[in-house]
Amino acid sequence: GGLVDSIIMRIADIQLSFPSILIALFLMSAVGTGVDKVLIALTAVGWVVYARTVRGSTLSEIEKEYVQAAKVAGLPNAKIIRKHVLPNVLTPLIVIATIQVGTFVLIEASLSFLGVGVPITQPSLGLLIKNGFDVLFSGLWWTSVFPGVAIMMLVFGINLFGDFLRDELNPRLK
Repeated sequence: GGLVDSIIMRIADIQLSFPSILIALFLMSAVGTGVDKVLIALTAVGWVVYARTVRGSTLSEIEKEYVQAAKVAGLPNAKIIRKHVLPNVLTPLIVIATIQVGTFVLIEASLSFLGVGVPITQPSLGLLIKNGFDVLFSGLWWTSVFPGVAIMMLVFGINLFGDFLRDELNPRLK
């Protein structure tokens, strides 16, 4: 936890004070539409969760007795990180990655619905909802409802998978 750590965490705190969709919407309006631009926006929105998780897990792990014992035994820092810290930091990262996928699906669908996501020539559930929304009250309600239900089921399934991984990878819950 030095100067670089403090600067990165303050940037993360500032970014977390704004809704993710607002940041993604701002970035997309600045750089334009496209699949690659959506990926850039999702990366810019999502990095902060990973940074805070890695930092918190690492700070927690380096205070544990077995890491302190490895330091006292004279093991090099690189080996301590590779053998003791990294395996214990990867578990929360895997769980967060699965949950973030659901968030990214929602953000991409929202951006596409608003017209700043993927181009109209690319398939997107957000574009399907937008196209169905235009004819929603003319009796063609299913053109908007079914893609919305698909998003809901997809995100719910991904979150269930993330919960399952958390339960399986956390030895304290067994």
